[in-house]
Amino acid sequence: MATDWNKAIIEEFRANRGKVGGRFKGVSLLLLHSVGTKSGKTRVNPLAYQDLGGGLAVFASKGGAPTNPDWYRNLVANPRATVEVGTETFDVIARVARGEERQRIWATQKQRYPAFAEYERKTKREIPVIILERIEPKEMAPARGQHRSA
Repeated sequence: MATDWNKAIIEEFRANRGKVGGRFKGVSLLLLHSVGTKSGKTRVNPLAYQDLGGGLAVFASKGGAPTNPDWYRNLVANPRATVEVGTETFDVIARVARGEERQRIWATQKQRYPAFAEYERKTKREIPVIILERIEPKEMAPARGQHRSA
């Protein structure tokens, strides 16, 4: 079951300060916390990422399946999320990369991790590339009933 598989990766990630072995040894992984569009529950998914120097890119490959993963639909519906990278946890806002930006990031990912090129060959859909940009605490919305000072 995929949930049990993800659970084992998540536990290993947290126990080893963001490092995972086996088939993910050497792969940059993060844990994405997103809110389910139907359930309203927070879901955690381990994802390969690419550090862009000013954000992180994740890839809705779903192993080359014909449909996008649920976490992608969740981010499109609610782009605010949280990520764990190594031992750090922070809030992000997600956006879908388009055009040249997407092509450049996707080409780099396929070069670094050839499995992504295989995922692309297995599906007819364009695999979405999602940029996760860190939200600093001052950018967070104020709590209900509070106002930001100018």
